[in-house]
Amino acid sequence: MVGRIPVMNVSPLVDLGRQPAKATVGEPFPVFATVFREGHDQLGAEVVLTDPAGVQRPPVRLLPHGEEPNEYAVHVTPDVEGPWTFTIQAWSDVIGTWQHDAGIKIPAGVDVELMFTEARLILERIRVAETLDADEEAVLSAAVAAAEAVGEPAGARQAVLTSPEVDALFAAHPVRELVTLEGPYPFYVDRERALFGSWYEFFPRSEGASVDASGTIVSGTFATAAERLPAVAENGFDVVYLPPIHPIGEVNRKGPNNTLTPGPEDPGSPWAIGSKDGGHDAIHPDLGTFADFDAFVARATSLGLEVALDLALQAAPDHPWVTDHPEWFTTRADGTIAYAENPPKKYQDIYPINFDNDPTGICREVLRIVKLWMSHGVRIFRVDNPHTKPVAFWEWLLAEIRRTDPDVIFLAEAFTKPAMMRGLGAVGFHQSYTYFTWRTAKWEIEEYLTELSTETDHLMRPNFFVNTPDILHGFLQYGGPAAFKIRAALAATSSPTWGVYAGYELFEHVAVKPGSEEYLDTEKFQVRIRDWETAEAEGRTLTPYLRRLNEVRRDHRSLQLLRNITLHHSDDDHVLVYSKRATAADGSDDRVIVVINLDPHATRETTVRLDMPSLGLDWADSFEVTDAFTGETWTWHDHNYVRLDPAHEPAHVLTVRSLR
Repeated sequence: MVGRIPVMNVSPLVDLGRQPAKATVGEPFPVFATVFREGHDQLGAEVVLTDPAGVQRPPVRLLPHGEEPNEYAVHVTPDVEGPWTFTIQAWSDVIGTWQHDAGIKIPAGVDVELMFTEARLILERIRVAETLDADEEAVLSAAVAAAEAVGEPAGARQAVLTSPEVDALFAAHPVRELVTLEGPYPFYVDRERALFGSWYEFFPRSEGASVDASGTIVSGTFATAAERLPAVAENGFDVVYLPPIHPIGEVNRKGPNNTLTPGPEDPGSPWAIGSKDGGHDAIHPDLGTFADFDAFVARATSLGLEVALDLALQAAPDHPWVTDHPEWFTTRADGTIAYAENPPKKYQDIYPINFDNDPTGICREVLRIVKLWMSHGVRIFRVDNPHTKPVAFWEWLLAEIRRTDPDVIFLAEAFTKPAMMRGLGAVGFHQSYTYFTWRTAKWEIEEYLTELSTETDHLMRPNFFVNTPDILHGFLQYGGPAAFKIRAALAATSSPTWGVYAGYELFEHVAVKPGSEEYLDTEKFQVRIRDWETAEAEGRTLTPYLRRLNEVRRDHRSLQLLRNITLHHSDDDHVLVYSKRATAADGSDDRVIVVINLDPHATRETTVRLDMPSLGLDWADSFEVTDAFTGETWTWHDHNYVRLDPAHEPAHVLTVRSLR
């Protein structure tokens, strides 16, 4: 039902307000609404937040937004984790109406004394209804005296009533009539890691792996993998993500490069979970024991790293579930259990779960497994292929975990249709893989950054992985080292969360065959031994670049936020320009300008044209920028010449050091 002062098109709402919108502690949360009324009287609108303790916070005034009339917006910043609500409060603005009318009539000599009488009555209403401090009372008394000073020059009286002091009094004590409420609407405030973090993925079996005297590869363990953790932390990463660590099936095990003919020593895919050694609640014997895993988590924690674990709800043919709960799978017409397929891909070593056969039993088992790993220090889960399971299941599971452990974070690895990706975010996934990997042209990237930061930000938080064990984009296959720098700089500075799969820093770029996005000798099916020390010693690594990117991200609050990106213009279709800005409580600004040459093969020269107001600057201002990588400093204006050589530095990550 429409209120007395209509409030419409409220956002952000998820599923018409049935699900909470996404927010993070300390992150500005944008609220929008269309507010209008009949006639010419002025109106006001505020957003009122209610925190998880049920305490109503002071209202925050909505301000005109954009070019369309009656559109209002404001950013509010929640400071506590948990479930919040916001309500739009609109009213007939008595003060605003008087200010508008008096500003026209008094100079024109129309209804002059009537205008002053109305001002006096408004001031008296404030005196009666509000508790004023001594300074405010003095301002109010002076304003009343001016309103009552019949015979004095009208201009002088009006000057008192429109002074900054009286404006401040009116702003602090608005007079509301015909108050209309729209809401409350829910939003959920998560911990900072749900929004901001740098992820590093590695396979524990590869870290510390070796070759024995017979030429057989000996798997790494949690103990040897822990030796890699100091380097991961030193390079500025916040999360170390492990693919499945459970026993691997032996039935239909895959060999190198996804072949169907494994040798006796081939380890198989970690995503083919389950064998005679156990299932999702067990650890692969080669990696160690639960005590070893606990020690790995403790070592990571001591270094400031969180451990993310893969949650892959599927089973190898010899998983204990297949024997104990055959009803959890799909039986085909010939009596066999259906294995996973994504035509033309076939996964003969994996049985997908059928959630319709025994939903209660499956839900109970999955909840048990998740809580088991939570009890061993895992507070982040990267969920494999969540789009192949019912959305209703995820809604239930994530709500159950949030109810008892709201700090636990779930990342959706869902490269699928937009409706499903957004739906998974809507029902509770904290982060989402995205189409970032496949956005390489300037126009594609600009459109996608706009979508993620302003259109789906209340549904999805992006995690920009530059590569994964499944995805080696052609841009990296054929772009050389410059391509790796370009994609890393883009991911790390445009998204508050990004990720790197091990080997990226070594420029691993060879595909299994032309046109494929699969790595040659992919680590999914075999142990990969990397000589990190030699690569570092010989300078054949991107590690210093990644480390510097993560340092810059930690130093700049603007790079830790999602909704604050502004696209700027360059005259070259291969040069992308954007900025991010964050304003602190003390009014100080943190600004970063990024200029990237998206062409890894050629030097690009162009003029960069900045939207100065978005940077908090006037069009005629000049200011200093310092490149985070080279240390060079330049004086910039609204138009600036840029030359980017991908063989040297394909990107400027510029910090605004001072203003003139």
